[in-house]
Amino acid sequence: MEKFEHEYNAEQIQVLDGLEHVRKRPGMYIGSVSIRGLHHLVYEIVDNCVDEALAGYCTHIKIEIEPGNIICVEDDGRGIPVDIHAKTKISAAETVYTQLNAGGKFGGDSGYKVSGGLHGVGASVVNALSTWAEVTIQRDGGIFQMKFERGKTTQPLTRIGDSDKTGTKVRFLADDTIFETLEYDYETLESRFREMAFLTKGLSISVEDKRGEEVKKADFCFEGGLNSFVEFLNKNKEKINQQPIYIEKDDGEVPVEIAFQYTTAYSENIYSFVNNINTVEGGTHLEGFKRALTKTFNDYAKSHNILKEKDGNLQGEDIREGITAVISVKVREPQFEGQTKTKLGNSNVTGIVQSLVNEALSNFLEENPNIAKAILEKCVSASRAREAARKARELVRRKNALESTTLPGKLADCSSKVPEECEVYIVEGDSAGGSAKQGRDRKFQAILPLWGKMLNVEKSRADKIYNNDKLQPVILAVGAGIGNDFDITKIRYGKVIIMADADVDGAHIRTLLLTFFFRYMRPLIENGNVYLAQPPLYKLSKRGMKDIYCYTDDELTENLNAIGREGVNIQRYKGLGEMNPEQLWDTTMNPETRILIQVKMEDAMKADEIFTVLMGDEIGPRREFIEANAKYVKNLDI
Repeated sequence: MEKFEHEYNAEQIQVLDGLEHVRKRPGMYIGSVSIRGLHHLVYEIVDNCVDEALAGYCTHIKIEIEPGNIICVEDDGRGIPVDIHAKTKISAAETVYTQLNAGGKFGGDSGYKVSGGLHGVGASVVNALSTWAEVTIQRDGGIFQMKFERGKTTQPLTRIGDSDKTGTKVRFLADDTIFETLEYDYETLESRFREMAFLTKGLSISVEDKRGEEVKKADFCFEGGLNSFVEFLNKNKEKINQQPIYIEKDDGEVPVEIAFQYTTAYSENIYSFVNNINTVEGGTHLEGFKRALTKTFNDYAKSHNILKEKDGNLQGEDIREGITAVISVKVREPQFEGQTKTKLGNSNVTGIVQSLVNEALSNFLEENPNIAKAILEKCVSASRAREAARKARELVRRKNALESTTLPGKLADCSSKVPEECEVYIVEGDSAGGSAKQGRDRKFQAILPLWGKMLNVEKSRADKIYNNDKLQPVILAVGAGIGNDFDITKIRYGKVIIMADADVDGAHIRTLLLTFFFRYMRPLIENGNVYLAQPPLYKLSKRGMKDIYCYTDDELTENLNAIGREGVNIQRYKGLGEMNPEQLWDTTMNPETRILIQVKMEDAMKADEIFTVLMGDEIGPRREFIEANAKYVKNLDI
């Protein structure tokens, strides 16, 4: 019998209790140990407070970032139960913070009809991933406190005073041996808690950052609920119906709240939530809304002779052009599907939402014929543009078939045909394109030079895009279509890299391309396929020394401390064309040495707002944005 070098028997089998496993595999519970996972800790504690609000017991939640990145979350709910738990023989409060599957959200007769968060694992996971945590509870006439270190109890629940109030306060410091950073981003938290306040009508949420000399604070409370949410999302857009259309029904089975408004924009923005969880992949509630929207508008258009009998029906995408909508449903036992478990699967919800919207929207259109006519005029215009786009698309396909190639003429393709290992550089200008073509690794790097300013798609429909000589090569090179036809499985390159000059024009080109990808190839961003190349800003030359490239002003300063200024020639690169092929490879294209910034989308709503401000028709919001952010600009060449 073969003798193994290492014994493998019962002694090698590790048995971890729940919280030890959380510390060993944190990503399984909070997604990652990056800043995203760090923020997730705060969301989990706040989710518990919101559940109290959904149950009708909490009216105010206060979140503070204290100096040293300590988080404090306080609510005025009922307070976690403090009596002894029959099974664990310790207080219910300590059980919630030390047992992985303990909480008030399980079973039909629990304290909560519906809940968000991780359904009972939130508090204990946060405790396990914190250097220390302190929980103070007010209820039953007393003030109770317990303390923990890395999930272990250091002070069991102890009565420390009397109180006639109720509520729970949690303070914790995330564990720096687990997380990549402990530095919270105030704007990210502020955006998340604003969203929570919109989704929980009448709930007051305050967030305060006490870390710097200047305290940042925001207070949110929206009696208008989703109406207020849609108005906020559309604040920088021109509206067709000035007041959002609002639909709400709570029959005890599946409470539904919907608000939507039409704008003159060409993109659709629909956000859906289940129990305050953002269902980014949609699901049955979104399906019900879309079906009702399509049927009701078509029925109205036919019955009021806006569409003639010979005309075909409007498509769903025509009717959703320019819409901003928020759909929120509360489901007792939600079934989540999809790649990231953010797609609602409960089949009964489709019919509930669809019938509600059918009835409410039909009544609204009959009572508001002027608004109905204005919206449908836009829908019919969108339908004509879609047909024009289809013809333009077919023309492009036929033209390419006749030319026996489906790739743009200026594209220098790579030899590999495996998308995962291929990358395309979209390069500003023929000069830089020439250097990039000579300096690249032809096996896996393709080069697509662009020249001149391209179309601002924020102000254009798809038919204009197919006919645009600047964007058509990008569409053909990526190879996956655009808009509703975009298919991520057909992309020809795993990395789509924007390589532009480090000046104002280069920044504008990057923004135009990112606007195009966001509006017409959004899965490309969501899938992590879009990158920004980082060419160097400076080259330091000194006799007898190898050239040093600096990518930031800080790097320039550090190197000049290190080598001294005497005899050093500093070259400020203003364009990619200033570098020869070898330099471009060494600094910007060599996978071993280059710096690439991956374009990520943490918050689709925030991204939509920024693109609307920067690239839309309204001048006022753009001026405000520039004035507010001018102080952060670096390396500006005018």
